[in-house]
Amino acid sequence: MFSLMKLALVIIFATTFVHAADVPITQDEFIRRTQELYDAIVPGNQAPWKKYFADDSIFSDEKGRTMDKTKLVADITPVPAGYSGAIKIDKVQSRIIGDTAVLSYDANETETIFGQNLTARYHITDTWLRRNGDWQIIASQAYRYYEDPATGKIDPKKFGDFIGIYELAPDQTRSVTAEGENLFVERKGKKEQLFPETCDLFFRKGVEGRILFRYDAHDKVDALIDRRNNEDVVWRKTK
Repeated sequence: MFSLMKLALVIIFATTFVHAADVPITQDEFIRRTQELYDAIVPGNQAPWKKYFADDSIFSDEKGRTMDKTKLVADITPVPAGYSGAIKIDKVQSRIIGDTAVLSYDANETETIFGQNLTARYHITDTWLRRNGDWQIIASQAYRYYEDPATGKIDPKKFGDFIGIYELAPDQTRSVTAEGENLFVERKGKKEQLFPETCDLFFRKGVEGRILFRYDAHDKVDALIDRRNNEDVVWRKTK
């Protein structure tokens, strides 16, 4: 009788375990696990990162670094004294198909550095894979949303140095004009305002990169430089 009861309990346990393993995972559960990862960053708690990232995972961050799990986990250390912050995920979308799931979301970071508050926004896509009944991240990629720099001040009297026509190649020109205290660049009918970051360095809202004006040995502007990712496209001033 005891053996039969023991066998019955084993069967019940095994059946329960199989059914539990078959319960489909949900977006909410992925959100919970992902938030657990980010909550562990400030204290430097590596446990969730060891748990939820597969041993053969690939992680590419917003700085352009690509790491394996060993390097990723080693990168999780407590923030320095005087620093604090949090990361909250938002705008989540998911695709869960069989043993593969993709979670795409924004990560909104707030950081305080010795009383000064900073914010940043990232977009991250994680790919989860179920192996042997266990869901883990096999690949993750992040990028940081572009944010315009702070607008500086410039004396409109300097606009005279910048106004003119600039040529990239024959029949490829752009003009710089001023209207009151505002400076504009125009090419093929597309007119954009230039906002000063410093006295000779400008940006266009929502456009990554900078516009700067180059002075020659005679202190005259001889070129407009369109700088993108530290690479320059030079437009020569013709008049």
